[in-house]
Amino acid sequence: MKTAILACLLSSAAAFAPAQKSAKTSALNAEMSKSIPFLTAPKNTAGWVGDVGFDPLGFSDYFDMKWLRESEIKHSRAAMLASLGFMVQQFVTLPGMPDVDDSMLAPAAVGPSPMLQIFFGLGVLEFWSNNGKVTIENMFSDSSRVPGNFGFDPLGMAKGKSAEAMADMELKEIKNGRLAMCAIGGMMAHNIVTGEPLF
Repeated sequence: MKTAILACLLSSAAAFAPAQKSAKTSALNAEMSKSIPFLTAPKNTAGWVGDVGFDPLGFSDYFDMKWLRESEIKHSRAAMLASLGFMVQQFVTLPGMPDVDDSMLAPAAVGPSPMLQIFFGLGVLEFWSNNGKVTIENMFSDSSRVPGNFGFDPLGMAKGKSAEAMADMELKEIKNGRLAMCAIGGMMAHNIVTGEPLF
């Protein structure tokens, strides 16, 4: 009986002993995301310009980060142009084009020809920018290729810049692009919901 009681006491005391560290506890010590504090920071976005730990769906775990960054930059640039065009076209009409106050009606007003020119023109640009490679697997087969850098700098803004200055310019482009993606979505939603021009 005394032996059984002693064994019970020793086993209950073992429950209060410090647990051995294992690989399972490392997840609890993981760095948390800056943008979503209740999620762990994505490991594959670290070191990229503009990283704030925002990848709630874990895209960076399944896709090449170069491809993801290229996609973000292209969508950002398109959104910046779209946001500007959405506002400007309410005040400026190109020669030979009908005057349209409602930006959402512009494609129907100008007809299919200009829209097809844009579609095929951008298709050729995409084909050229990817050197004819259109899949994720071989898009960055050239390891020296930098996402979003197509050598287009007519104003020479990148000449003579240090690595820190270039990183600062890239950060500004990413931030403005992210804002523009939200902005064009908001402008289109406003137009659809209210049925009125932006201004």
